[in-house]
Amino acid sequence: MSEKNNSSSEERPNQRPRISLTSSIPIHNYYTQAIDGEFRDYSFNEERAPLNQGKWRSEVFKISAEYPIDLEIGTGNGTHFQHRALTSPERGIVGVELKYKPLIQSIRGALRKGAKNARICRYHAMNIDLLFAKNEINDVYIHFPDPWVTPRKPRNRFVCKRVLDWLWEIQQPDSKLDFKTDSREYFLWAMEQIRETKYKIEFETLNLHASPMAADNFATQFENIFTRQGIEINFVRLRKT
Repeated sequence: MSEKNNSSSEERPNQRPRISLTSSIPIHNYYTQAIDGEFRDYSFNEERAPLNQGKWRSEVFKISAEYPIDLEIGTGNGTHFQHRALTSPERGIVGVELKYKPLIQSIRGALRKGAKNARICRYHAMNIDLLFAKNEINDVYIHFPDPWVTPRKPRNRFVCKRVLDWLWEIQQPDSKLDFKTDSREYFLWAMEQIRETKYKIEFETLNLHASPMAADNFATQFENIFTRQGIEINFVRLRKT
């Protein structure tokens, strides 16, 4: 029931995943062309994206070192990504998405609605540490990643200790990390992983929409579908103290 799949293939533990290169696509469509064409100044393919490591403020956003930059991992159709960009113009936001169509939909929608503070990358989420330098980003949003609930698949889950340790390093102190999922199995497994990290658990619930966080929650299109089906949304907010 996941909203999006951030991994294109099963990977072995600690093995760096590889993805196809945009430059090697034999026949392009609108979405594969747009990443290096119409939206080149705002979207980065898998080869250009890591070149921004340590330079997101100075060369990409062209703002001061004090300007906060948030990260959404797996933008899906971009509703939350666009919401963050439009409601927090004083903060930059970088999205990471693997699939071309939702990637372009995410950044195109943000730009058409007037956002100037949004950028997006085509990149494998399991290589997230290669995109940012230590202490380079602020808040992180991880919404409905693939739960990998079939046998022997938990090793592919994005929210795990190894990845959380990377996120800890690239986040600035006092930054938050929000994770929500419709998979109870994934969430309980992830909480065991989280408790082995340096993050402080600021808030957790097995039913976000019946919790004190409900009033401030932005529900995506897929999240609304889940709740109409009676599926409870699991949520945790972490803090790098």
